Order: sequence, then structure tokens, then C-alpha cells
Amino acid sequence: MKKFSIVLLGFVLCSVVSADEKRPNILFIMSDDHAAHAIGAYGGRLASLNPTPTIDRLAEEGMLFENAFCTNSICAPSRACVITGQYPHTNGAYDLTGKIEMGRQYLALEMKRAGYETAMVGKWHLKEEPGAFDFYTVLGGQGKYHDPEFRVRGEKDWPKNVIKFDGYHSSDAITEITLEWLKEGRDEERPFFLMHHYKAPHDYFEHAERYNDYLADVDIPEPDNLWLENQPKFGSIATRGYNDELVPHIGTSIGNRNPRRSYAVDLPPRFPRDFPKNFDPSAYSEEEIKRLSYDAYLKTYLRCVKGIDDNLAKLFDYLEEIGELDNTVIIYTGDQGFMLGEHDYQDKRWMYEESMRMPFLIRYPKTIKAGGWTDAIVENVDYAPTMLAFAGVETPSYMQGQSFKEICETGSEPEEWKKEAYYRYWMHMAHHDNPGHVGIRTKEHKLIFYYGAKYDGSYRTPPAWELYDLSKDPQENVNVYDDPNYEEIVADLKQRFVDLRQRIGDTGEDYPKVEAIIQEFWDYDGDDRAEAIAISNEFLSVREQELANQKNK
Repeated sequence: MKKFSIVLLGFVLCSVVSADEKRPNILFIMSDDHAAHAIGAYGGRLASLNPTPTIDRLAEEGMLFENAFCTNSICAPSRACVITGQYPHTNGAYDLTGKIEMGRQYLALEMKRAGYETAMVGKWHLKEEPGAFDFYTVLGGQGKYHDPEFRVRGEKDWPKNVIKFDGYHSSDAITEITLEWLKEGRDEERPFFLMHHYKAPHDYFEHAERYNDYLADVDIPEPDNLWLENQPKFGSIATRGYNDELVPHIGTSIGNRNPRRSYAVDLPPRFPRDFPKNFDPSAYSEEEIKRLSYDAYLKTYLRCVKGIDDNLAKLFDYLEEIGELDNTVIIYTGDQGFMLGEHDYQDKRWMYEESMRMPFLIRYPKTIKAGGWTDAIVENVDYAPTMLAFAGVETPSYMQGQSFKEICETGSEPEEWKKEAYYRYWMHMAHHDNPGHVGIRTKEHKLIFYYGAKYDGSYRTPPAWELYDLSKDPQENVNVYDDPNYEEIVADLKQRFVDLRQRIGDTGEDYPKVEAIIQEFWDYDGDDRAEAIAISNEFLSVREQELANQKNK
């Protein structure tokens, strides 16, 4: 499963700064599913609502990364990339079953070796005990929004030592735990490395009650591509079917498009205050229901975001009070992005921009100038090397990521810096009906290949390619893969794709039946397209039978 052998020698080879030097604290803040376009500093359609003034401060006083990407837009794999500095096919966390045991929690181990006191608070989601940290208090699994329970180190075996925060919202409890550790738990003679992770705004967006009226009377801006009729050239046979016959079955929806799972069905009973009184769906048109569902979705989501931002204000105020704010490298990110109605999709998992892009803002006024911005491509495998660099630690040889500390401090992208980001989503048609896919993203283009199969090659959806010209079409509404004007670009990107896969070690040998499909449909000639049509028809029959069986239960 692992492509690189990990030896103890790697720990010995890493150089660290001398203990006499004053090193910065490092505070890594990660929220769950917080999309960049839901942060004011990124200037998206929601910026005018001003949901994140505290987070925006990091951009004003530090640097904003425009092109920060996850390598797999799902919780556990993204977190595994951060803690190991390795791609999923190397660290073995392909999906939500992924786990990183204590001996491979490399970021914490390297920080501790460098003399840092280490702490992990909040959402962990990597199965095994976060025992490489000096201190931890973490949610069990996904955790609860209200009255959360946390796993702590204690006399019993992991994960049996539990503390409860009755009457708390999880965002408030996580902040309270971190503040208590900063005030009373840490060794003030040592710099700290703290991973502070919120559960919010993961669905189903159960915000604290004090935000019930936040945005209640505000019109939430819609994306134009919320409506399928506004994007007739979006997608491919992989996401729409040959004659749009798979549109109801690929990707869970905001409105009633997907009969298996939609916010039009899921949200009204959960958040009745955000729908008309005595809401009766039969009294509304499909368009009206979709608008009501979108509005409720965004309001509940942004209320969770507001709770994060308010809690960070408390945390930053305390660091300022004790004189440590400017001596702390503060990073804010999400474990991935999130679809906020674009293409009528909910959740994440897609390689589309809103899902693949991560917010990444960093503040450290001693070496990072205020108001910085860069479009350099960085990936979440680069986060660990970058934080280690700020701690004075060279990137260990077993990490695949690279430090971008120089970009943070100079604002300039080195000539040899990476020109592509890699993406692979493995959980074919799980939970939110997303086909398995893999792709490459440059500053100008995004090439996606939907291979459409489970790990064993079964339950197939039609393979297809999609290409988006991001300079002309940043919303990714027009698939230009078959446009003859892009023939040379397709050929160039496919070769770069092959080279990148080889460079990072995704050989496909771990799941050979999937790799066989990728190779079979790589050229996508006439025979391949005919086979894709046949697969589309077969899958439609399978899905319709599944829905019938579900209805009869």
C-alpha cells in the first residue's frame, strides 16, 4: 500500500534550529467543509454578507493563497495528507475508512522532536489515537454539534476516556478547550504547535441557537449555475448520461433532481424556521422548492461559519492579551471546499473548483507582509513541510510535499515550483453519488477523467473526460474536451498527467482493476465512447431498480 519505505534515518537527517533561538508558535486552524468562497477575503458572491471578519483579518495582515487545493476532497484523506505530508495512495487513507496510527503522525512527531509542545483539539477523524501529540481532546468520529463528547488521554484504553460538554455547541466547546490548554495546560518555556479543528460547518449545519436570526431576512445570492438550464455544456456522459438520463442520479442535489437525496427533502424537518410556516411541498413549484432549499442551506451553513469566526475572535484576543499573537504563525484552512449550490450539487468530493479549492490564509507579521496574495499552486501535502519550515525543520525525505515558506515570505513563486495539482476521488458513488475520478489542475486548465468504478472495478458508471478553460470559464460551465481548438492542450495535459502520476507514485498497482479501466479509456476513441454509452444505459437500469426496491421497502 505504501510506495515509500519509511526508516528512522529520516528523523535523524532532519536539521532543526538550536534551542536558544526564539521560534514561533504554530497555530493550525482547520474547519470542516469551509469553502473558500464562503470567506469574505476571497471575494465571492457571499462576501457582501460579511460572514468572516475575523478570518478576513488573516488576509489583511498576512497572505491569501488563491490556488490551494486538496488532493482528495473528503475528510479523512485530506487530514491524513496534512498529518503525513503524503498523497493518499502513499499514506493509505483513500477514503473515510482511512486511519493514521501514532507512528505515522509525522507532523506531530517532527514538531515534538524539534522541541515544540504539541496539541490536537477538535475534529480528528483518523480512527487511531492521536497519541503522537503531547495533549489531545478530540471528537469521536464525526462528533456531535450539540452536547459534544471528546476523547482524552486517560487510564482506560483508547477511546474509552471521554469528557462531555453538556449545553455547549461544538465550536464553543472546542474553543473553550483550546483556551484552557493555552492558559493552564502548556509549558510556557516551549513554543507550541497546536492543531485547532472545528466540526463546523459540516452538514447538517446545526448552528448554535444564538444564530437563529442571523441572515434571517437577507436574500442570499445564488450562483447562476444553480440552474441546469444555464449550463447546457457542463459535464459529460459521466455526470449527465448520453442523453441526460443520468442527471437525476449523479450528484446529490439542492432541489428535487436527485430522488435519493436532496436538501429539498432533508432540510425542512431539520430547520422548519427557515421554511414557510406549515410548509407543504405540494403547494410549491419545483423552482420555488429549490430556491427555498438553497436559501435554507446557505443560511444554516453560514450560521455555522459565523460561529467559527466569533470563536476565533476570542482565541486571537487571548493570544494578543498574553503577547503571543505576533509570535505565532496562524494558518486558517478547511479540510476541503464545499459545493454551495453550484451545478445543483451539495457536499464536496468533486474535482470541481468549489470542492477542490481549500482556503489557505497565513499570518506571521515578523516575516510575512500584510495584504499578500499569490496564485502559486499549493496542495495539502505541502502544509506539513511548510509548518515544519517555520519551525526550522527541513522537510523529511519520506514526505512528498514541499515547503512554500519562501512564497509566504517573498510573495514570489520560485521558478522550479510545481505547475500542477493532482486530484483523485476514490469513493465511487458512495453517500453523495459521485463517480470515481482523477485529474490534473494547472493555473489555466483542469482536466478530469471519470473512470467510474469501485475499487474492484464493479458498479460502473460511464467513463468520460472533461476539460475546463479556467481563464475563460472560471465557473466550469463549458466542457471543451471535444472542442478541436483544444486538441493540442488536451494532448499536452494528458502527457503532463502521465508524468505527474509517475512523479508522485500513483501507479495504480494498489487497485489494478480500476487502473485497467483508466488505461482502456485513456485515448477515448470511437469504440471507447460507444462502450461508455452502453455502460450509461446499464447503470440507469441498475439505479432505477435500486430506487424501486427502496420504495417497496
